[in-house]
This record gives sequence, C-alpha cells and structure tokens, in this order.
Amino acid sequence: MSIKPPLSDLPIKTADSGFYRGFSVNVAVVSKIIISALVVWCIVWPTQAGRVLGDWNASILSHFAAWYIWVVAAFVIVCLGLAAWPTAGRMKLGAATDKPEFSNFSWFSMMFGAGIGVGMLTWAVAEPVAHFKNNPSVIQGVTTALAEDNVRTAYVWSFLHWGAGAWACYAIIGLALAFFAYRRGLPLTIRSALTPIFGKSLSGTVGHIIDIVAVVATILGVAQTLGFGVEQFVAGLNRIGIGGLMAEDGSATFLGIIVALLVIMGASTLSALSGVGKGIKWLSNINMVLSIVLLGFFIIFGATWFGATALIVGIWDYVLALPYLSFNVYRSDGVEGSEAFLLAQWQGWWPVFYWAWWIAFAPFVGLFLARISKGRTIREFVLGAMIVPGLMCMIWFSWAGGTAIDLELNGTANGLILNAANGDKIFAMTEFMLAPIAEVLAWAMAVLIVVLLLTFLVTSADSAVLIVNTINAAGDEGPKARPHILFWGSALALVVGGLLISGGTGAIQTAMVIGALPFSIVMALICIALIKAIYNDGRREAAGVATTIDPETSTMPAE
Repeated sequence: MSIKPPLSDLPIKTADSGFYRGFSVNVAVVSKIIISALVVWCIVWPTQAGRVLGDWNASILSHFAAWYIWVVAAFVIVCLGLAAWPTAGRMKLGAATDKPEFSNFSWFSMMFGAGIGVGMLTWAVAEPVAHFKNNPSVIQGVTTALAEDNVRTAYVWSFLHWGAGAWACYAIIGLALAFFAYRRGLPLTIRSALTPIFGKSLSGTVGHIIDIVAVVATILGVAQTLGFGVEQFVAGLNRIGIGGLMAEDGSATFLGIIVALLVIMGASTLSALSGVGKGIKWLSNINMVLSIVLLGFFIIFGATWFGATALIVGIWDYVLALPYLSFNVYRSDGVEGSEAFLLAQWQGWWPVFYWAWWIAFAPFVGLFLARISKGRTIREFVLGAMIVPGLMCMIWFSWAGGTAIDLELNGTANGLILNAANGDKIFAMTEFMLAPIAEVLAWAMAVLIVVLLLTFLVTSADSAVLIVNTINAAGDEGPKARPHILFWGSALALVVGGLLISGGTGAIQTAMVIGALPFSIVMALICIALIKAIYNDGRREAAGVATTIDPETSTMPAE
C-alpha cells in the first residue's frame, strides 16, 4: 500500500467583505462575545463574579489538580523525547532551504520578553522569599521557615515553577504550529496542529471551538500577567514619586489601575500596529539589554557568592528532584489545618496555579514562538525554547532573589523586603541597597525598573493582541487586522481592569485557572497529533514521498 502525502489544505471560511473581511466570523464574534460578557459581569456585578469564580476555582483545584500536575510532566517528556528522537530532531520547521528570520539574540530576546520576562520583575525576588518562608518541607517540619536550612528547598520550588515545565508548555504549541504551518502550509492557527487526528473536519465547527478556546485562554493568561504587572507598575510609580495611585495595603487604587492600563495598553496597541518585525522586535531587544543591566547590578553589588551558590546548587537539587516533583500530588484529607490539607492547599496556590498559567499563556507564546522560529530544526527549537529561557529565569532567581534572602537571613533588611507587597519587593530591596549611598541612585534604579517593566508588559500585551488576531483571521498575519487590534487592545485592558475590580489579582488568577482547563485537553491532543505526524513523515521520507510543500508551486494532495 502506497504512502500518501500529508494533508496540506485546511480551508477556513472567512468573510469576503465588511468589517470582518478576512476573518473567521464564527471565531472572532464568539470570542468577542465571551470576553465582553466576562468584562460586563465583573464590572457590573463584581461581588457575585468574585464569589462564583472562587467557587469554580475551588472545584477545579479539588478535582483537577492531579491533571494539571501530570499533563505538564507529559509535556516535558514529549519535548525532550522529540529533541532526542533522530527522526524528529533533524526535521526543519519549514522547507529545506528556509533560513531563520531572526538572529539568535533577537530570537532569545523575543522568547524571553513575550513568554515570561515580565514575571521576573515580580517573582525573581518575591517567589524565593515566599518559599523561604513556607513550602511543603516547612509544613512537614523537615526544614525551618526563614532559616538557612530552608534556602535550598526554596530554590527547588522556584526553579520547578519557572523551569522545564513552563517552557515545555510553550514549546509544545510553538513546535506544533510551526511544524504544520511551515512544513504543511496549513493556517498558522491552533486547529492546524490537530489535523493528524481530526483531518479536514477542522474546517468546521470543531476547529472553530478549538480556536475560540485558544483565544479565551490567551486573553485570560495574558490578563494574569498584566494584572501582576499593573500592581507592580503602580508600586514603581509610587517609588519614583508619583503618589495617589497605591492604597495603604500596597495594592493599586482604582485610579492607579486606570492610569497603568492606559499607559501599558496604549503603548502596546501602538506597538502591535507596527508588527512583529518592528515594534515587538525592537522592544524585545531593549528590554533584554535593560534586563542584563539590572541583573548585572544584582550580581556585582548584591549577594554575589550567595547567588552563585544558589544557582549551581539549586540547579543540581532541581534536576534531582524533578522526576518526583513532576508527578507528586498532595491529597487533602478534608480536615482544615491538618498537614495533608495544608500541603494540598499549598500545591493549589503554587504548582497548580503556575501550570494553569503557563497552559493559558501557551497559545499566545506558542503561536508567537512559531511565528519567529521558521527555518530552525525541531531539536534546535526545543532545546533553544526550553533551556536558554529557563536558565535565564534561574539566573534571575539566584541573584535577585538570593540578594533578598541573604539580606533577610543575616538580619540586615530586618523584614523590610519580607513585609513588602510582592510587586514592591524588588523596589524595596534596591532602595534599601542604594539609599544609604545616594538617594538619587535609588530613584534612578527605580526608574530603570519601571521602564524595564513597561517594555516587558508592552511586549507581552502587543504580542498577545497580534496573536489573537492571527487566530481570528484563520492564521493570516496581514495588516487588515488594524481595527481589530484596537478592539483587542481595549478588551484586554477592560478584562484586567474588570477582574481587578471584582477581586484583585486573585480574581484574575481564578479566571485564568478556569480558562486553562479546556485548553490543557487541546494541548494533550496536540502532543498525540505531533508525534503521529512526525512518525508518518519519517515513513514518507524513507519511501521518497514529499513531506513539505513548495509555496511557489502548489500544495500536496490531501490524504
């Protein structure tokens, strides 16, 4: 029996005229209705929205915590397996003659900036400090809170949340989309990654539902990032002397939320209008340079030796603990305050929350990674997307967070960093370090961090807006999306603002965990589809059957 060429034609109906010309009306309109309904609900009935979202979140954490833990472990295994698999590793994401569009520096910069960079400014300090105070080992009495014997455990958990698991979520989607878009010539949209399973039926309702789920997950995942960013941006403005935007408890006031969103989303919408090759590329390069400057400050003037030790020992401990932590699920016994209850609660607050966040973020970052990775091999893509950004996260956590822990451990900071709000911790630490030398240096560092935070937030937001429009336009990245860029920029700002009003960052976290669940199922199916496609391509190559299309000629016959 002869081996047929792969499916290379997936027609998706788009409007021929009118406001939605070039867009899949089914996907674009339904996505806008869902997001608009969420905004109205959270703004008009904030108390009810907060209560209902909280109930749904509790149910999901009770019934699906194990699913989140295990499915992310599967993503890591699939990614590493594909890189090691000779047939897969050497395949190029595109035709044999395709070359990468961006240099390695720009490639890594855009991956880091759009994927996770903004989180570094909040969590590189806040998370190691949080785990230094409490983690499962403290709950079980193995280590002591805020003591030296708890430092290594704090870093194991920090590296777990920002290491291989996070980037495997992104890599799976990015790899699948690049594979089917640039080798098959299929639309650059989420449904294309499932063609080995569902075939041409994805042109209809099934495909529309998959893309709608991806759009909603993307908006909620990016809203989570922007929600944290808004709180920190306001904290930074307060540190540089712009008052009236922060409440006494360290949260942003209503005015602070409005000001921050106007600045962030206004700049991101302008950047999105300029496209990936201009605004987003230059912003990514700028924030990578500023990141290096800030990180260099922590390495040179912070806890230099402490950070180096945390990095080396932390990576060693993380690698050893990864197999166990990737599959371990804490089960509650239902007794509030018991050890089992506290462990399950902690896992819901941290690992489950993070896995949901990365899954919700995956359609955005994955499609963006696909867009900037044409011409690279699968092995190059997987290792580049998982190792380099993950290592950068660990370096940040080691010296930024390590400096904070060292200052608290030796008693110098005396709780100043510990007691600050999460978004304000990095500002509190740099001001503590520099103010005794010169107030102007502390102010200048705060300005640098605010600028860096703004570039990270703008990069994430404008990339997300472009990606949502690409999905809505059936994979077309053309400039016709300009009016819709304005809509999604405004919608994203309203989602963040509405959720912050209805319950602060906790409400955003809850909505994101809920939105990530259906897309996690889509991602699991994508893993199966990708493995099947690569296996069949290996058989086709052995039989001399074409596996890629020539865009200058025509598509291959369908299966």
